[in-house]
Amino acid sequence: MEPLAPMRLYTLSKRHFVLVFVVFFVCFGLTVFVGIRGPKVIQTSAANFSLNNSKKLKPIQILSNPLSTYNQQLWLTCVVELDQSKETSIQTSFLMTVKVDGVAQDGTTMFVHNKVHNRTRTLTCAGRCAEIIVAHLGYLNYTQYTVIVGFEHLKLPIKEMNFTWKTYDPAFSQLEIWFRFVFVVLTFIVTCLFAHSLRKFSMRDWGMEQKWMSILLPLLLLYNDPFFPLSFLVNSWVPGMLDDLFQSVFLCALLLFWLCVYHGVRVQGERKCLTFYLPKFFIVGLLWLASVTLGIWQTVNELHDPMYQYRVDTGNFQGMKIFFMVVAAVYVLYLLFLIVRACSELRHMPYVDLRLKFLTALTFVVLVISIVILYLRFGAQVLQDNFVAELSTHYQNSAEFLSFYGLLNFYLYTLAFVYSPSKNALYESQLKDNPAFSMLNDSDDDVIYGSDYEEMPLQNGQAIRAQYKEGSESD
Repeated sequence: MEPLAPMRLYTLSKRHFVLVFVVFFVCFGLTVFVGIRGPKVIQTSAANFSLNNSKKLKPIQILSNPLSTYNQQLWLTCVVELDQSKETSIQTSFLMTVKVDGVAQDGTTMFVHNKVHNRTRTLTCAGRCAEIIVAHLGYLNYTQYTVIVGFEHLKLPIKEMNFTWKTYDPAFSQLEIWFRFVFVVLTFIVTCLFAHSLRKFSMRDWGMEQKWMSILLPLLLLYNDPFFPLSFLVNSWVPGMLDDLFQSVFLCALLLFWLCVYHGVRVQGERKCLTFYLPKFFIVGLLWLASVTLGIWQTVNELHDPMYQYRVDTGNFQGMKIFFMVVAAVYVLYLLFLIVRACSELRHMPYVDLRLKFLTALTFVVLVISIVILYLRFGAQVLQDNFVAELSTHYQNSAEFLSFYGLLNFYLYTLAFVYSPSKNALYESQLKDNPAFSMLNDSDDDVIYGSDYEEMPLQNGQAIRAQYKEGSESD
């Protein structure tokens, strides 16, 4: 059994556990309340253009509204209205051409992409035609943009074309900056306090959860992205790429933490890299590789083509989607197996049982809340066409953004609190450094679950007690 720096978890009563969960829900509820009162994430505005019958299939020039870096990204969408019965269902393919030019502050036109892009699009109409994403710019270099859109081989009776600009609401961008800053500061404070509480213990005496928290808290700091304000100061795609990378690394580290903890409580002593860590790194690494590959793939292609979209233009997207779902299913089954086996084998071991119950209860609450948020956001189609980060997968209101960020931050803060050593932990550990006090004052469970003599057979421990008593009587 590995030696442990005593956790505050062991000293909490039932009332304290209830208080911990109450504080967690109160903090999470406050962030959701602020989000509900906050602004919408995406703001829309109708594009100004004229469409005459003689120009239905000719290029249409559309000028955007004045923009700032707080708008973050820009989408141009189109909804086609057909001049026919609403009951008619139509699905047809056509060629769409797009040319994007930037307008500088002095009014001069600059080339964003010095060529005309063309992509095959599918128009699906079942009563009302589905919205088409014409172009998407991942970051904004200019104050205005001019988009020239052309439709070729679209042989349908068109009644109207409704173009819409969509950008991030500047009010939401300011809210996002402030709350990310608040979470960065809180995470930094929690990380320092957690490290300060463990400073008097040797790292080899840290418990597995404590070692993992020393990794997860710095990664949570990156998840909150202290470099996020750079995206409003630098006209570059690098800050956005770093944000996606930090989020994927933290989330995959959290997945790896769950696997290692539920397996590690059953495997004491030396955990071999080949048999213990390698399978877990392999499963989680595949998930991380898939998410990062898709993110880099999308960013690089969008830099060269504003019409690029995963699920429309990538023939291998369905294969990548199936691969991700299969690996995710393997991870879930493996994690459930480890949880069930750990709970069944260790339910009668006082300290380990307490660690398992608390982590399982808190993680279950976090997962349930996450599933509820995802269902409210996407409904039953959560696993269908929303696999990649497109316009449909962005937050619709501030409550969704703050609920996800607040949930993960407060989850890690709670774990850091219960896994940090209690105030008298150093005194107890010093007593256990003395063999006589350790064997006389500790119960058998204490010897098994935390002393430096936990691997000694019980008979040897009893012999030491008897020798100590004989020596005391002769004195």
